[in-house]
Amino acid sequence: MSTKEKDVEMTKEMQTEEKEEKQLKIQSKDNALHEKGGVKEILGCLLLLVTALIWGFAFVAQSKGMESVGPFTFNGIRSFVGAIALLPVLIFNRTKIFKVYNAEHEEITNPGKKKKYLLSGILVIGIVFFLATSSQQIGIGLTDSVGKAGFITALYIVLVPLLGIFLKRRPGIIVYACVLVSAVGLYLLCIPKGSRFTLKAGDLLLVACAILFSSHIMLIDFFTQRISGILIAFCQLITVGLFSLIGIIFFEQPTWESIRTAILPILYAGVLSSGVGYTFQILGQKYVEPTKASLIMCMESVFSVLGGWLIMKQTLTLREGIGCIVMFIAILVCQIFGNKTAAPVRDKTKE
Repeated sequence: MSTKEKDVEMTKEMQTEEKEEKQLKIQSKDNALHEKGGVKEILGCLLLLVTALIWGFAFVAQSKGMESVGPFTFNGIRSFVGAIALLPVLIFNRTKIFKVYNAEHEEITNPGKKKKYLLSGILVIGIVFFLATSSQQIGIGLTDSVGKAGFITALYIVLVPLLGIFLKRRPGIIVYACVLVSAVGLYLLCIPKGSRFTLKAGDLLLVACAILFSSHIMLIDFFTQRISGILIAFCQLITVGLFSLIGIIFFEQPTWESIRTAILPILYAGVLSSGVGYTFQILGQKYVEPTKASLIMCMESVFSVLGGWLIMKQTLTLREGIGCIVMFIAILVCQIFGNKTAAPVRDKTKE
């Protein structure tokens, strides 16, 4: 090998090492933001738990609202109501919300790059969120069991860790075990004893919904480190509202009377479920690893059953109670014993 070829080879090796060192620094900073067991992570977990509580009790509102209006009408109005509810927060934080950060968590000052980052992130999150919420609303209307609908939708607790493997986000064996145990508890909670589990057209839409919500969780995890969480929450609601208007024009014919009848469920779902719930999700995920976040948020199924029991006077069976307890224990174990962060791993195949 000539001297020139040796120099070229050495330059390539140095560039590879610099690239790996840079990646290690980025991973270390990400781990610092998701620092396990810290005050910020505990706060993030509490925000996600409140989110699950709001979403769980919103199930009653969604069911009542869908008796009077179609899925696009319900989603569209609730999203605009949620966006209006967020306006005061948006205005109060107007000096901070448009800051954008790169992969190294350094502020981007170039106007062109900043605009590109904001538009791409907000648009992608908004479209995925619209597809997820729409497929959920339509799927619930077509499926033969609300419990089965809840179970299929909450399968994101299994899908998020699988997506994390492909994205090199491995939370640890304890967290994976808690996810599987929680899935068992979810099955006991949502699927009645002796019922046959078959997939129909509406169920397939709910499977698509679970995949889309899993993707949404991973997108939120990525962009909340770079863009304001409040801005993401506001813009995704506006995006859903605008796309829902298209759905209303082509597929539905709502009347003022039907909207007036569903106004209270729409307001609850808009202000609390959309405005507060999705904002808490985005802010909470900034400090909580995606797999653990999905594990906490799947508690919405538990709260929906409790909401039906407390508000709608529905019965809570022993099987459902055991399912709730199993899920709660899984999340508790995950929070106490699953707090070790794996160190960034260097790709040794290139050394």
